[in-house]
Amino acid sequence: MERPRSVSDELERWLQGDSDKTLGSLVELFEEKSFAILFVLLLGLPALPLPTGGATHVFEIIAVVLAAQLIAGRTQIWLPQRWCRLELAGDRQQRFIAGLMKLIRRLERFSKPRLRFLFDHRLSNIVFGLLVIAGCAGAFLAPPFTGLDTLPALGVVLLSLGVLLEDAAIVVLGLAVGVAGVALEIVLGSAAVKGIGKLI
Repeated sequence: MERPRSVSDELERWLQGDSDKTLGSLVELFEEKSFAILFVLLLGLPALPLPTGGATHVFEIIAVVLAAQLIAGRTQIWLPQRWCRLELAGDRQQRFIAGLMKLIRRLERFSKPRLRFLFDHRLSNIVFGLLVIAGCAGAFLAPPFTGLDTLPALGVVLLSLGVLLEDAAIVVLGLAVGVAGVALEIVLGSAAVKGIGKLI
C-alpha cells in the first residue's frame, strides 16, 4: 500500500512540476485543505520576527475574507480571477515557500494524527475561521514597527499547520502562541498608555 503524500511532499511536487506556479494552482492542489495552506502563506510574512510597519495588513485582510468564507460553510475557496493568476514563481516567493517546507518538515517529524475526528466538520471549520479572524485582528492591531504582530500571526500559522496535519497538539500550540501574543500586546499597550498618562 502506497504511503499517502505528506504536506511537504505535495508542496515540493507542486514546486517541481510543470504546472503554472499560481495561487489558483495551489488552491487546486490542496482542494479542501487550501484554506489552511493559504492562511499559512498569508500570515507567514507577519509571523517573521521583523517590524513590518503595517505593510502586511493587506495579507491579514485577505485572510479574514477567506476565514469568513470558511465560517459561511464554503468547502472551496472563491478568489477573484486576478488573484488566482497571481504568480508565486519569483525568487523571493519560492525562497519563502522553501523555508515554509522546512518548517512543515520539522513539524512532520514529530507530528502524528491526533484527535482526527475534530477536523473537517462544519462546526470545527467555523471555530477554525473564528480563531483565524481573532489572530489576524491581533496582528492587525499591533502598533507599527514594534514586532508585536509576530506572535498572533505565528499562532495562526501553527494553527493552520495543525489543521493541515490533523494534529490537535500543534493546534493547541498555535492557540497558546496566539493567546500569548495578544496578551503581550495588551500588557505592553497598557504600560505605554500609563507611561504617556504620567508624562501628561
